[in-house]
Amino acid sequence: MEDLIVAFLRSGTPIVYVALAGVIAQRAGIWNLGLEGLMITGACATIVGLKLGLPLAGALAVAVLLCALMSALLWVVVEVLKANQIIAGLGITGLGLGGTALALTAIFGSEAAVNAPAGLPRIGPAFGAFGSLSVLVAAMPVLVLASWLVLCRTRFGLRLAACGEHPFAARAIGVNPGLMRLWALLLGAPFCALAGAELAAGSLQMFSVNMTAGRGFMGFAAVIFGAGHPLGATLAAFFFAFVGALGIRAQLMFGERVPSSLLLSLPYIATILGLWLSARVRGKGNAGPSELGRL
Repeated sequence: MEDLIVAFLRSGTPIVYVALAGVIAQRAGIWNLGLEGLMITGACATIVGLKLGLPLAGALAVAVLLCALMSALLWVVVEVLKANQIIAGLGITGLGLGGTALALTAIFGSEAAVNAPAGLPRIGPAFGAFGSLSVLVAAMPVLVLASWLVLCRTRFGLRLAACGEHPFAARAIGVNPGLMRLWALLLGAPFCALAGAELAAGSLQMFSVNMTAGRGFMGFAAVIFGAGHPLGATLAAFFFAFVGALGIRAQLMFGERVPSSLLLSLPYIATILGLWLSARVRGKGNAGPSELGRL
C-alpha cells in the first residue's frame, strides 16, 4: 500500500505544479495551452544544467528563467499581437517540445537521453518508504496552500480574478488587465519549471525527448475539472495521477493478461472523461473557446 501511495505522490506532484500555473493564468483570463511546452523546457534545463556542472540552484534558476521568457513570449503574442490564445498556447508547446530536442542535438550531438550526475534532494530515510520522495513533493502542499491564499484571500488575487472575469470593470477601477495577465504568466513560470524539475530530477535523474508525455495537458485539464480553483485543480491532478498509479500497479499484477498499452492509457482516458464530466455537470457541453474560462 505504501508503494502505491509513493507512486501516486511521485506521479501527481508534477501535474499539481503545472496545474497551479494553469490556474493562475486562467484566473487572469489566459487560456494557457502552453503548459506542456513550459514543463518540458523546465525538465530539459534542469537536467542539462546539472549535466554541464551547474549547482542545483543554478540549474533551477535557468529553468525558471527560460519558462519566464517563454511565458512572456506568450503574453506578447496574445496581448500585443492579439493572436488566438489556443493557437498561441499550442505554439508555445510546440516550441518547448521541438526546442528541447534541438537543444540536445546542439549541445550533445544527438537526441539520446541525458543522465544527470545528481537529482533533487530526498526527504530522507527517517520517513520510511516516503524517504525516496524529493523535497519538491514535501513542498507541494505548502505551495498549494500559498497559491490558494494569494489567489483567493488577497487584493492581488481578487484583482487578478477581476481581470479574467470582468476586464472592463477592472480597468474602470485603475487595474491594467494586460499587465495583470503578464504577472499571472510570469508567476506561473516557476511552477512549470518545478514541475519539469520534479519529473526529470525527482526520481529519474535524466531527460529524454517528449518525456512529459502529455502531463502538461493533464494539468490543463485539471484546471477545467477543478473549476479554476487551486484546491480543486490539485484534487483533479491527483485524481489523474491516481488512475495512472493504478494502471502501473495493474500492469505489474496482471502482466500479459491485459494489454500494457491499455493500462498505460488509463490516465489519458481519465483526463478525457474528467473533461466530459466537468462540462456535463456545469451544463456547458457545447462550450466554445470563449466560454471555457468559465467552466
